[in-house]
Amino acid sequence: MINRRHALGLVAAASLLPSRSFANVSYQRSEFRDDLAKRFFNLGTVGTFVGYKVDDYLMIASDKVRSGEDKLPASTFKIPNSLIALETGVVEDPDKDIFKWDGVTRSIAAWNKDHTLRSAIAVSAVPVYQEIARRIGSERMQKYLDLFEYGNRDIGGGIDQFWLTGNLRIDPVQQIDFVDRLRRGVLPVGKRSQELVRDILPVTKVGDATIRAKSGLLGAEQGKPSLGWMVGWAEKGNTQTVFAMNMDCKEPAHIAARMTVTQQCLSDIAAI
Repeated sequence: MINRRHALGLVAAASLLPSRSFANVSYQRSEFRDDLAKRFFNLGTVGTFVGYKVDDYLMIASDKVRSGEDKLPASTFKIPNSLIALETGVVEDPDKDIFKWDGVTRSIAAWNKDHTLRSAIAVSAVPVYQEIARRIGSERMQKYLDLFEYGNRDIGGGIDQFWLTGNLRIDPVQQIDFVDRLRRGVLPVGKRSQELVRDILPVTKVGDATIRAKSGLLGAEQGKPSLGWMVGWAEKGNTQTVFAMNMDCKEPAHIAARMTVTQQCLSDIAAI
């Protein structure tokens, strides 16, 4: 029987994307779409978009190269970080446990206040999640990244830096694989942890569609943005599409364009 995780290996079989770490590959439909790549060109930058249409077992990618390249996950790592925090008891309640502001004034004003897990993920508060990672500790962090099979699973570079400036790397299809398992509630952690993380993910409404997604921006905390991510899934009626997008952020306008180009690509593949 073909399951959805096996279907995510289709790209290696179809030679659409480079071979990667999925061991069980089942042949499925896949597409390479030039029009998706043009969305980045029109912005004056380069990037990649990969969408997985769940019910069709269909993978759609904008290109053959960048879609298989692994990058630092930046704040998209707040998804597994939140799961691990809840599973280990570092956070008991995403709405009641308070992380006190450390008093350091940072360039992003929304970070300079107390936060719950829900409010911290909404404004992508890096200092809160750095504190969460320190409380989780290296041993438990490594254990769960291994369980999740998350990217290259390498937490070298500092317990509060490995996803920002350290050794962790993940490619778009690996992002989709992880997020799809969260969406279905089949990750190797408790159902409650997965339900809560699905619930706190930022939501964007587009017509009659709902997008649940987490952004990422390398260099945000230094005020030197360089790479933007958007990963999550779109729901329209009974149709669901899991996606991962990353793009070079060469100018301030590209930061805001992360969601715009994601919505354009989702629209192009009839996901929203």
